[in-house]
Amino acid sequence: MSDSILEVSNLRTSFFTDDGEVPAVDGISFSIKEGEILGVVGESGCGKSVTSLSIMGLLPHPQGKIVGGQIMYEGKDISHLKEAEMRKLRGNDLAMIFQEPMTSLNPVFTIGEQLTEAIRLHNHMSKQEQNNRAVELLKLVGLPRATELLKEYPHELSGGMRQRVMIAIAMSCNPKVLIADEPTTALDVTIQAQILDLMLKLNQETHTAIMLITHDLGVVAQVCKRVVVMYGGKIVEEGDVKDIFNHPKHPYTEGLIKSIPDLYSKKDKLYSIKGSVPKPGSIKKGCLFAPRCDYVMDKCKEQVPELLGSGHKSRCFLHQDEA
Repeated sequence: MSDSILEVSNLRTSFFTDDGEVPAVDGISFSIKEGEILGVVGESGCGKSVTSLSIMGLLPHPQGKIVGGQIMYEGKDISHLKEAEMRKLRGNDLAMIFQEPMTSLNPVFTIGEQLTEAIRLHNHMSKQEQNNRAVELLKLVGLPRATELLKEYPHELSGGMRQRVMIAIAMSCNPKVLIADEPTTALDVTIQAQILDLMLKLNQETHTAIMLITHDLGVVAQVCKRVVVMYGGKIVEEGDVKDIFNHPKHPYTEGLIKSIPDLYSKKDKLYSIKGSVPKPGSIKKGCLFAPRCDYVMDKCKEQVPELLGSGHKSRCFLHQDEA
């Protein structure tokens, strides 16, 4: 992992409520290499977004807190940096695209004001240079009328245009790592494809490493080379995308793949995984997926399987001997 630009080791993040500590992320480890696109997949509530907020230092304070592990960026532990130090990293080194652009953009400021703010904070440029850079970025993300758009407000743009603006803001200082949290969730299928193509293009042109958080395995198959599957705050499977799609080793991953609609098969009912994601901290022993698993064994209810394997890792007793 020495060539990794971002390395997460045994990260544990909890929220402290009136009812006590709630573990949202429970001992996860993964790495991202320079220029790589890593997919992070799982249902809502599995800890994907909390992982990204932990990396960016944006956990809600004082409820959310990193209680264990390390987040190494270019060999430096950033998990407990002070806010002033994190501000220097955000934008310049680490950037994030949030899943709902309408709530992420400030409705009372123009696109130009919000775009040039990010540029101004991290670069010593004149006002004209800032505007020129903003126009250049809007063109880079494929937006027409770039100069005119600088004077418009978020409500005057479509959902796809707003998401492109969010990408432009995130890319304004040429970050080395870009975290995209469900960047296509609120968009229609055509715009989704355009945004994904744009992210691929930016990755190829700027060599920015991308951590793509999604619940859509189709998106992962299209743009990622490696994928991490999360469930209940833990990583249950990790490996090469093609390998995991063709030979899933965890019942949860298998269920996610089965849930993808097939245009060529005629079925009366789509497959769905039974039950729902457990409330964080509610299952005290055994495998977290045991209550929903079709292959559950007695020891699954008593023991927690380890994440084992070399290239293709799985947290399941079915494949422990093989691992």
